[in-house]
Amino acid sequence: MNADKGRRSPADRIINAIEWTAAGFVGLVAADIFISVALRKFFNTSIPDSYDFGRLLLGVLIFWGIAATSYRGGHITVDLVWGAVGPRTKRWIDVFATLVLLFVVTVQTIMLFDKVRSTYHQNVLTYDLNLPTWPMFALAWVGDVSAVVLIAVRTWRLIFSPQLLEDEHAEERVQE
Repeated sequence: MNADKGRRSPADRIINAIEWTAAGFVGLVAADIFISVALRKFFNTSIPDSYDFGRLLLGVLIFWGIAATSYRGGHITVDLVWGAVGPRTKRWIDVFATLVLLFVVTVQTIMLFDKVRSTYHQNVLTYDLNLPTWPMFALAWVGDVSAVVLIAVRTWRLIFSPQLLEDEHAEERVQE
């Protein structure tokens, strides 16, 4: 981040908003599971469409989680070659890997939009309440779009201002 924490760039505010949104979906999924189990165990009842909501929220969480982990580089990596090369080569490996990730997630986003559109046109509904499922698919798609935006920001920063990413990683290490 910036040295002055009170003045963050618009990109940093967007990144934080996306990460907090992903965290919110983690809370929603956990609450849905906890409440569903408690109602079944203690009251022998359930929330209508609890299974459908849980399944759909988990899908939304996955795509928003992709957004959060892609920017921070928190996803699984193999650093065998990366660890054996110098700083300049490491940077170019990072740029190449991030460009590949950007391409893959962009294609995934396009395909997910097709799924949103087909779910809308097929009028797919939940089992108990007959609610349309396409809004949840659309919410997952927005998470995927957020991933593309964050990966693009990461790529830009890796190429043109890698010190911003290094500063963020240094801040994270200090907070741990």
